[in-house]
Amino acid sequence: MNKRDFLAASVLGSAAVPSLAQGISLGRGQTPALLTLSGAIGKTNRGPFDPVLDQMMAKQKVNFDKACSFDFPALAAMPSVTIRPTLEYDNKPHTLRGPLLATVLKAARVAPNASKLAMRAVDGYSPSISIADVQKYRFIVATFLDGKPMSLGGLGPLWAVYDADRFPDMATKPVDQRFALCPWALYHIDVQA
Repeated sequence: MNKRDFLAASVLGSAAVPSLAQGISLGRGQTPALLTLSGAIGKTNRGPFDPVLDQMMAKQKVNFDKACSFDFPALAAMPSVTIRPTLEYDNKPHTLRGPLLATVLKAARVAPNASKLAMRAVDGYSPSISIADVQKYRFIVATFLDGKPMSLGGLGPLWAVYDADRFPDMATKPVDQRFALCPWALYHIDVQA
């Protein structure tokens, strides 16, 4: 799929979110995958890393035998949470919405012995965070910023983020130091046991 097709499919995917009866669809249908989880997971819906088709992953040395991928409709169909943190980019509060990262992990059936996540952004930034901190800080996979889907080339289309203003240990830090564990343009999570 070329970049133009990817962007067109992303726009179409965000416009039509299917109604789901029981459970959560993992995607891999008519719209492109936006988030791939690999490592200590129990639910898979895609095969191994392909060095030809997974070019960005190849350049960033991501490799896996199996993975669970989510498209925009699958993420949008999950229960969403709204947060309003003060962001470092303009020092103002903004509304971010998306599913809890813990909900995404549950949908991929993260192994009970998993303890850490290595999250990767399209620019290669890859912070690691404990699953305990993901739950403590109530990280979300933000899909909307101020009521609009986040675009590629900005902070999106996905951003692993939390409401730093709500946690005293983070709120006391300068704003530009609160989001080091929050990769914008998130596309891959390696679940580590």
